[in-house]
Amino acid sequence: MASATRRPIPRKDAFFGIHFDLHPNEKDTELGAETSEANISDLLTRVKPDYVQYDCKGHRGYTGYPTKVGWASPGIVHDALRTWRKVTREHGVGLYIHYSGVWDMVALEHHPGWAAVDAEGKPSPNMTSTFGPYVDGLLIPQLKEVLGEYELDGVWADGECWGAMLDWSKWALKAWRAETGYRNAPKDRTDPRWLEWKAFHRRQFERYLCHWIDSLHAFRPDLQLTSNWMYTTFAPKPVIAKLDFLSGDYSPTVSCDRARVEARYLANTGMPWDLMAWGFNWAEGQGHTVKPDVALMQEAGVVLMQGGGFQIYYQPTRSGVIPEQVIQTTGRVAEFCRARQAVSHGSSSVPQVALLLSSESQFDRSDTVFTPYGCMDELEGALHLLLELGYSVDILAEHQLQPRLSDFPLVVIPDSHQLASGFVKAVRTYVQHGGSLLLLGEKCARLFPALLGAKLIGEPEETAAELASDACSASCNGLWQPVKPTKALAAGFRHPTRDVTQGGEVAATLAPCGEGAVGAVYGPVALTYFRTHHSALRRFVGRLAAALFPEPDVQTDAPPCVDLALRRTRDGALSLHLLNLTNAQRADRFLSADCIPPLGPITVVMRVRKRPRRVRWVPDGGRVQWEWSKGLLTARTPTLGTHGVLVVE
Repeated sequence: MASATRRPIPRKDAFFGIHFDLHPNEKDTELGAETSEANISDLLTRVKPDYVQYDCKGHRGYTGYPTKVGWASPGIVHDALRTWRKVTREHGVGLYIHYSGVWDMVALEHHPGWAAVDAEGKPSPNMTSTFGPYVDGLLIPQLKEVLGEYELDGVWADGECWGAMLDWSKWALKAWRAETGYRNAPKDRTDPRWLEWKAFHRRQFERYLCHWIDSLHAFRPDLQLTSNWMYTTFAPKPVIAKLDFLSGDYSPTVSCDRARVEARYLANTGMPWDLMAWGFNWAEGQGHTVKPDVALMQEAGVVLMQGGGFQIYYQPTRSGVIPEQVIQTTGRVAEFCRARQAVSHGSSSVPQVALLLSSESQFDRSDTVFTPYGCMDELEGALHLLLELGYSVDILAEHQLQPRLSDFPLVVIPDSHQLASGFVKAVRTYVQHGGSLLLLGEKCARLFPALLGAKLIGEPEETAAELASDACSASCNGLWQPVKPTKALAAGFRHPTRDVTQGGEVAATLAPCGEGAVGAVYGPVALTYFRTHHSALRRFVGRLAAALFPEPDVQTDAPPCVDLALRRTRDGALSLHLLNLTNAQRADRFLSADCIPPLGPITVVMRVRKRPRRVRWVPDGGRVQWEWSKGLLTARTPTLGTHGVLVVE
């Protein structure tokens, strides 16, 4: 039996966890029937997680414990949550609950007046109104009940910011009239007040969130609380609610690519954070299949190299059994993560390339309360392009980047159509004082006309375009802005056909500006790269990036399938994370790789001011051949399996 004296690690310091939810429903017949102390103990002994998040209430709205406040599933045979609390306490492991917030179907069956209402007046069968009585009538009292009864450590609330709807309920319309004085509300984006209507809902969601978070903290100040996806790329804004940590569960299928974006943004929020991998996946017509440990290790590497915590989501059987396959798979992934914890968790970035996630553009484009759906393709294309060129990249929104512009040798803006005037002014100052700016797209180029050293001719045109690189060419059709260089140099051309000897028009420019420089591509290169990942486009942009940022602090001979991140460990040691993304899951017919071919050795050249005392390779401890001269460290890593860290001390 594990010691009962060890206290759980506070969530802000936690590193590895496991998440289980079942989303109980009215058709369940065996909830908790086979939940056993021995099975849970086997899991905790093998995996040694810092915390577990277990099922409480899912989107259907039924609880998996015998609530007196709301509606318990009729299928509860045994109180599984009580057993989990007993065993996690014995092992010194924190116990949190998965609790669906805004999304609550059974509450709306009993209280249809609590529903959010769409623009046509139809009540939602799924989503409650954040303006209505739901939060005080059910959510807060039910959470107080379960947190008090089971002495839980905290809540991971699901179905919240990404579930909240634009709402035409009587509650919402009353608040709209009180706040704005308008007698009616917009119905769609043809109304000039549409952005104001969306901003009204975003403020309300934060009021709703702050209300229940503050109420639970007042109830028990030691509770550790979060709302899934809030203050991430879903809601890229300053943190207002007093959440104790940030978290999100990314795509089960396009796993590494989604985590590549989310981790780089979360790492710049200034908050404790983790990301949740789905430990299972499914094919068309098939049930859930557990991912191989190798695939989950690769996903973990994406998160670890940005300093975050990692957790894995599984579903036990409906009766509450954690299968042995899950226990052993998770144990091996936990060992992989723990071997890297000391040099990864809580690390900080060495600023190199800042990639802008424009919250101004996203909040205008997205017609939801807080989701990025349909708004991220240009950002992801730019990120993939820069990572595959070998740069260490941070993702920041305007409120994060503006005060830190001078930290970054290169700032990249993908095709954002709208930026705050104060941010535009700050970027101009950054360039004038020596910064380098790369604009990827005609929309963002038109926001900085005075910096381009080129005249914009007329309006953007939908056109066929073939971009030529030093090796080959690739199609990049779409909206292109005609330009005529004035002070700028033509840095790339587009052609109407694959015959790149004829009909060339300027596609990219490079211009000095004050003490800095500006590069621009006047068409959809980031979006096209997201859709094609063609090497010619990477090489095309690579020439511009190299001209703007010729001497990054790290360069390698690694192939494009290796991501790198230049960081400092918690104790200040310079470190370079290398992640092998070979065979990363990107298609639903290839659900998970169980083999990642090793790469390397890899030669690394890093700027290091003083001769290092030692250079080591984590976690393998393999021998690193290295030499140092005149501020440059040249090192040759051992073979790269999935993820390794070169630590300079």
